[in-house]
Amino acid sequence: MIRIPLLGAVVLIAGLLAPSAATAEPAADPVTRNPISSEFSDTYADPAVIRGKDGWWYLYATSDPLHEAPSEFGLMHMARSRDFVDWEYLGTVFEEGDRPSWTTGGSFYWAPDIRYVDGQYVLYYTVTDTVAEPGQWNYAIGAATAPTPAGPWTDSGGPVVAPRPVGDGNYFNTIDPALLSASDGKRYLYFGGFHGGLWVTELDASGLRAVGSPTQVTVGDRYEGSFVVERDGWYYLTASSANCCAGPVTGYSVYAGRSQSPLGPFLDHEGVSMLDSRVGGTQVLAQNGNRWIGVGHHTIVTDVAGQDHIVYHAIDRDDAWLDAPGGVNERPTLIDRLDWIDGWPVARAGAGPSDTPQPAPVTASSLGIESAAPASNGALRGDWSAGTDSVGDGGDVAVLSGAARTAESAPKDVRVEADVQVSGAFTVEVARSGRNGVTVAVDALERTLTVTSTQGRRVVGDSTPLPARYDGDEWTALSVEVRDGRVVARLAESRLGDADAEVALDLPRGVAKPRPVTLAASGGEARVDNLTVVAAHEPVTERVDEPAAGDTVVDEQFDGSAPGAGWEWVRPSSSVTVGEGVLRWPLESVDVVGAGNTGPLLLRTPPDGDWIAETKLHLDLGSGTIRNYQQAGLIVRVDDDDLLRLGDVAIWGTRQVEFGKELDENGALRWGAHLGGPVASTMWLRIAHTRDPETGEHRYRSASSRDGVSWRWGATWTLPADTSPQIGLYAGGGATPASVATFDWFRLYEAR
Repeated sequence: MIRIPLLGAVVLIAGLLAPSAATAEPAADPVTRNPISSEFSDTYADPAVIRGKDGWWYLYATSDPLHEAPSEFGLMHMARSRDFVDWEYLGTVFEEGDRPSWTTGGSFYWAPDIRYVDGQYVLYYTVTDTVAEPGQWNYAIGAATAPTPAGPWTDSGGPVVAPRPVGDGNYFNTIDPALLSASDGKRYLYFGGFHGGLWVTELDASGLRAVGSPTQVTVGDRYEGSFVVERDGWYYLTASSANCCAGPVTGYSVYAGRSQSPLGPFLDHEGVSMLDSRVGGTQVLAQNGNRWIGVGHHTIVTDVAGQDHIVYHAIDRDDAWLDAPGGVNERPTLIDRLDWIDGWPVARAGAGPSDTPQPAPVTASSLGIESAAPASNGALRGDWSAGTDSVGDGGDVAVLSGAARTAESAPKDVRVEADVQVSGAFTVEVARSGRNGVTVAVDALERTLTVTSTQGRRVVGDSTPLPARYDGDEWTALSVEVRDGRVVARLAESRLGDADAEVALDLPRGVAKPRPVTLAASGGEARVDNLTVVAAHEPVTERVDEPAAGDTVVDEQFDGSAPGAGWEWVRPSSSVTVGEGVLRWPLESVDVVGAGNTGPLLLRTPPDGDWIAETKLHLDLGSGTIRNYQQAGLIVRVDDDDLLRLGDVAIWGTRQVEFGKELDENGALRWGAHLGGPVASTMWLRIAHTRDPETGEHRYRSASSRDGVSWRWGATWTLPADTSPQIGLYAGGGATPASVATFDWFRLYEAR
C-alpha cells in the first residue's frame, strides 16, 4: 500500500438533480430454507457459486445422480437463481459424447470451482482417471472455459495439475481445486485431500496451467475441499475434514487457518499450524443436532450488502442415501450466513446449519435501480445511456460518459457495487455534499485504486496499484462499503474473496451521511452492469452462547483402590488400575467399534436433565509416526452397536480429537466422526448433554481443551429419545508402541 497526497484531487460534480423524497413501499424480505437445491434435485454436492455478468447466480455441483431414482450420474450440474430462493436447473457441464479427451471414459468429474478469469468463465474440476497414467484413481485437476456461466464449455486440452504418483500404482489425492486471484498479482490454485494433504500452486497468466513447484499447506491426513479468501490483510484457508460420505454417521465439518501469505503457513486462532501433526484448525461449521449432519465442502459468497454466506452440502440424517444407485450419499446444497467474529469466520455466529427459514442473501438494489439494466429507468440521472454487452454475457448495460446521480439518497452506511469496464477513470462518490464526501476512483490509465475523504479543508486518502493482470476492458467487480466510520473499496475478478486491489480508510467523524450516490467517468467512457446501492450489512459480532459448567454433581478423583460408587465395568481388564489419585489404563489391541466389541468400558448412569461430563487425560501419542488407532477418552453408550466416543486419537501421521458415532443401520454397522483438536499430551475432554425439547432426543456436543480453560466446542451427535445411555471412559486401539492412558479425574456438572 502506498500513501499519496490528495489535496485538490476530488472531482466536483455539479448541476445534477436533487434527490427525491418519494420512497416505494418496501417489499417483504425474501427468505431461504435449507436445502436450497430441493426445488430441482434430491442431491447437489460440492457446490460452487458465482454471479454472472448477466446478474444471475449460478450454482454448480459434482457428478452425482440428480434425483433419487431412476437417475444416472451427470457430468457436473448447473442451475441458476436471481435471489437464492427460486432455482432453474440448466443441465450438465459435459455430455458423455464430449468428455475431455485426456480423461478416460470411466472418469468421474468432481468438486467444481467456478471463477471469472480474463473475460471468460473457468470451471476447475477434479478428474479421477487420465489417459496418460496407468491404472485407476490417478487424480488430476482439469479446467474448462466458457463465454457465459451456462456454457458452452470447452476443455483446456490437458490437466491444470497433473496426477502425482506416490509409487506402487498409488497417487496423491490431486482433487478439489479452488482458485484465488490474490492482491499480490498472482493466481493460486489450492488442491488436494486426505492422502497427501492440501497444496497450493501458482498458475500461469491464462489460469489454465500450474507453474513452478507446489507448496504443501496442510498435514497429509486431515483436510480436503479447500476455499481461500483474502480479508483484512489475511489469507484464510478454509477446508473440510472427516469422512464426507458415511451416510447417517457423517461428521464432515469446516475449519479455518490464516496466514499473511497465500503460501502459508496457515495457523488457527491458538497459533497451531494446519501442517502440524497435532493439527490445528478453527471450527467454522459443524452439525448442531438438528436434521443436518456432514456439513462441508463449501463456497464462500458475498451478497451485495457485503454479508458473507457459506454454501455447502449436508446430509439429512433420516434420509442419508439415494434410493438408487445404492451406496450414494444424498447431499443437497445448503446456505447460511457466515459471520466474522474476532477475526475468524463462523457460520451463524456458531449456531451451525439452519433448518428454519433464514434471511436470503441480498441480491437486488434499492433506490429503484434495476441492477441488471442500470440505465433502463430514471433511478440514476445524468450522462447515462443504455447499451449492450456484445462480447460477453452482460446483456443490458449502462454507458457512462460523464456523471450520473441517484434520484434518492443512499443510507449513511451504504454499499455500492457494480461490474465495470473502464477506459479512463471511473469514480463512485458517496455522502457528497459540496466539497465534502467520499470518492473512490479506479484509474485504468494510472493503474490505481484510490479512496479520498474530504471534509472542508481536510483531505485524506490512500491508493494502491492495480496488478499487471488488471485489464480495464474486462469486467471487474468494484464494491464500495461505508460502515461504522470506515470505507473499504475492492476490485475483484470473481467477487469470491479474491482481490485485484483493496483500499480501506478510516473516515473523519461526520463525513458519512445519507446522500445520493454519484457515478462518473472521465478520460473515456465506462460501462456499468449489475449496479446495486443498498444499506451495508450489519455484522454479527458476538458468538452464540456455548455450554457452561455449573455445580459439580459427580467428582471422581480416583483416590482409592477402585472407582467409587456408581461405576460398573463392561469387559473389565486386570491391566487397568486405580491408585495414587489416577486411573491407569494401558492401551491394548481392543476396540468397541465394529463387530468385535472387545474393549473394556468404565460406565455410570448420568443424572437426568442437562449435564456436562469432563475428564483430564494424559496420553502421549507422540507426533508424526503411524500408530493407528491408539486412543482414549469419554464414551456414551446405549449398547455396543449404538454409541458415541470422544477421544485423543492417532490417525495415520496425525493426532486428532475424534468425536464419533456408531449405529446399526438395518443390520449394517456404520461409523463416522467429527474431527476436532488440536491435541497435547495432556487433554481436557467434555461432552455436554441436552434433550430436544420437542422430541426428547438426546443431544451430545463435544469439546476439548489443552489447558482446561479455553475450550473448543465441536459437533453434536444424537441418540434416540427412548434410550438411557450411560457415560464413562474407554481406551484401546492398539498395543504398539506400549502406551498408558492416565485419567486424573472424571466429573459431571450441571449445565447452565
